[in-house]
Amino acid sequence: MIDYKKYRLDNGLRVIVCEDSSTPMVSTNILYGVGSRDEEETRTGFAHLFEHLMFGGTKRVPDFDAVLTEVGGESNAYTSTDSTNYYITLPARYLETAMWVESDRMRLLDFSERNLRVQQSVVTEEYNYRYINRPYGDMWLLLRPLCYKVHPYRWPTIGMDIRHVQEATLEDVERFFYRYYRPENAILAVVGNVKANEVAKMAEKWFGDIGNGERRTENGERRGVSGERQAEPEQTEGRLQEVERDVPSDALYMAFVMSDKLSDDFRTTDMISDLLSNGNSSRLYERLVKKKGLFSEIDAFITNEVDKGLLVVSGKMTNGVSCETGREAIWEELERIAREPVDSREIEKVCNKYENTYFINNYKSADCAASLCMNEWLGHIEWINDEPMLYRRSTADDVARVAGKLFRRENENTLYYRGIKGLKGNN
Repeated sequence: MIDYKKYRLDNGLRVIVCEDSSTPMVSTNILYGVGSRDEEETRTGFAHLFEHLMFGGTKRVPDFDAVLTEVGGESNAYTSTDSTNYYITLPARYLETAMWVESDRMRLLDFSERNLRVQQSVVTEEYNYRYINRPYGDMWLLLRPLCYKVHPYRWPTIGMDIRHVQEATLEDVERFFYRYYRPENAILAVVGNVKANEVAKMAEKWFGDIGNGERRTENGERRGVSGERQAEPEQTEGRLQEVERDVPSDALYMAFVMSDKLSDDFRTTDMISDLLSNGNSSRLYERLVKKKGLFSEIDAFITNEVDKGLLVVSGKMTNGVSCETGREAIWEELERIAREPVDSREIEKVCNKYENTYFINNYKSADCAASLCMNEWLGHIEWINDEPMLYRRSTADDVARVAGKLFRRENENTLYYRGIKGLKGNN
């Protein structure tokens, strides 16, 4: 059981504290309610760019990492389609150092042409390394716009077009900062060897006087008001895209738009992905890798997004097996899980594995802090303790019902990677 206390500052910042005297360390996590889904279509990749800019320093703290390293701390961040998280782990006696540097960069970044150009270059290098110069690296650049035609999930966190980041101006990034990086759009969680009442006082000291960005845009709109996202219309026909790439083997990715994270069907869909592919005894591995030898590797996973995300089945073909053959073999398994009742022992095995992983992850203070922030942001902080029990509520009937709704040919989005003919090692 994870015990926590919640506070809210007058400026809207939510503060969550979990006391843990078993460790000499403390972790902080700040979640900002902004991800790539909040970007404009002509300015994508900004949430991720800002993750980098936030480490560029302020006038008071020009070298963010150096301050933390000096007290034995470390920090990092990650951007998702839905939110951006910044976390610090350091000895508990230096918690105020973490509060100082985090509040300083929430207050106001050091906006400069030099810092912007440096981070634009860093993000461009990351784009080239992760998405362009690696086998199958452009998968999300291809698969997302195949699955989504309206919703901003149609581009990955790196952006729809790297030129959007490369051409960003200081005015663009300043506008983004005032719109999203403000106390009422943030949640701070502190987990470790601390006292909740002391953390609350410290949060008030360092964050309490930060305003919410009363500056206005050129058309008079108050910065900080998020626009409405367009809902993705229901898909009515399957989609298929084929590309040729310099890849070691042919591969396929099959994606199905699933329920949103607040739906009761979300956990059932997660269970379905685990039944299909969680370990060497899972359905897809047992039947399509070990028995039939169609794939050298295969996986199924969900994208874990707040709005309607994806269940993805991915596989790399063995030599001489076509993508079409692999695709139909996968469809046999998808239709089987919707048609034939799942054995209760199979469900129990998946639930046990999920529960074990869940508690191991939340044992780490940084992961626990991140989970507290996310669940609070979703409006269900109690899920930090209830999640395994809620996961176990999915029955065999639920699995069949959700699988039948999910695995329909008109809801299929499939991407084939075919090796360039004539290159060594390709089919």
